[in-house]
Amino acid sequence: MPLDVSRVSDEERLKQLGYRQTLSRSMSGRANFGVSFTIISILSGCMTLYGYGMNTGGPAVIMWGWLFVGLMTLFVGLSMAEVCSSYPTSAGLYFWAHRMGPPRTAAAWAWFTGWFNTLGQIAVTAGIDFGAATFLNALLDLQFGYAATPEHTIVLFGAILVLHGVLNTFGVRIVAFLNELSIWWHIGGVLVICGALVLIPDHHQSTRFVFGEFVNNTGFTSSLYVVAIGLLMAQYTFTGYDASAHMTEETIDAATAGPKGIVRSILVSLAAGFVLLFGFTYAIQSYSGALDSDTGVPPAQILMDALGAATGKWLLVVIIVAQLFCGMASVTANSRMIYAFSRDGALPFSRVWHKLHPGTRTPTNAVWLATGGAFCLGLPYLWNSTAYAAVTSIATIGLYIAYVIPTFLRLRQGDRFERGPWHLGSWSTIVGTIAVAWVVVITVLFMLPQASPVTAKTFNYAPIAVGVVIAFCTTWWLASARKWFLNPHHPRNRAPHQVQVVEQEASRP
Repeated sequence: MPLDVSRVSDEERLKQLGYRQTLSRSMSGRANFGVSFTIISILSGCMTLYGYGMNTGGPAVIMWGWLFVGLMTLFVGLSMAEVCSSYPTSAGLYFWAHRMGPPRTAAAWAWFTGWFNTLGQIAVTAGIDFGAATFLNALLDLQFGYAATPEHTIVLFGAILVLHGVLNTFGVRIVAFLNELSIWWHIGGVLVICGALVLIPDHHQSTRFVFGEFVNNTGFTSSLYVVAIGLLMAQYTFTGYDASAHMTEETIDAATAGPKGIVRSILVSLAAGFVLLFGFTYAIQSYSGALDSDTGVPPAQILMDALGAATGKWLLVVIIVAQLFCGMASVTANSRMIYAFSRDGALPFSRVWHKLHPGTRTPTNAVWLATGGAFCLGLPYLWNSTAYAAVTSIATIGLYIAYVIPTFLRLRQGDRFERGPWHLGSWSTIVGTIAVAWVVVITVLFMLPQASPVTAKTFNYAPIAVGVVIAFCTTWWLASARKWFLNPHHPRNRAPHQVQVVEQEASRP
């Protein structure tokens, strides 16, 4: 039977889960959806990896891959939403893993889930803001001659991260307002851009080209391999919707608003993203010209070629603003994950990262850890031309492993799972099984080389980054964390933000 939370306040439910209400709970369900929708941001993910898609499979993989990956992502999101309804806390995925894991190994499941989630979120923040920096650099190059060099892009990348760090120090209300504004900016922006690309140019590509043209500029000879790695463009875009879970401690009616935020953000992004990709692919004037653009940003060149310089630049501004909204929301969600994870002592210098600003009640220290970590992940672009694709791979791998662990544990529980008010009923097993299988596939895919021949400049360093994190958190777990992490009996867990966690532990299903 589903949990009856109708008579329990959000604060009381949080207390039942072992935590006191400390964050400001003022976010509406629409704003919660807005965070996830903004982080998915089709005007960020689709656009920043559009050039990758043009080289890795071309229009056929871009269009059909989007629909296929969107469907698979929906299975993952539905499974996550069901668990989110049961456990609406900013700890999110790792807390879910702890609640549903076998008693002897529950803390270990939670530990590794939390670390993968942290890695993935920092990488997503890096990917979003780095993408915004490349588009901004393209605009500045077109307008003022500020050349699109790696050094210039890194400078802009750092400046954007600082901007988002500053914005996130003003409290959840201004961020919530901007996230709601972002919903309409994204939807309106897609309609305006696609309308212009369809109506203004004299020349368009054929429908056969849009849905059937296959392009392989990777150096690999296997078309199947190219199609498989070409799915990265879509799968990277469909990341970050766990933000709705991380914002539940700040959301009203969290047990239903959080799950709805996850699912709605995927569905709306799937539809709007398809329209956006069709519009750009339909309006390509010169395929090779877009790929060889001096700006290094194929979508910018497509806009210039199809609409003229003036109109193209204005629409490029629309895309950049959307990407800035996206990065801001990503830092918000990332900081909440860092806050929750450090609240349980799982990060080095945890006492620093889970401190709240006394005036705004927001985790401002965690905000700056998120932005600083993201900047470090983007630095290899100075010497590795494929670094951006590697960052997106890290984000996708890290997040989806964290997404699927609670789903796997929920499947193991079967009828013992403590359902919330939003659930899948008899469909849980089928949906969850498909979700787990899909994540296993993409975890392998996106660690593979993305260009041939593999050299220092084309090497996919995603496996190294993931391996370093696994080695670090495994060593820490074996040496120390296994004794105290989420152990209600350990003295270091008697923190002011926690309540009777021993009772919580005793009530585990």
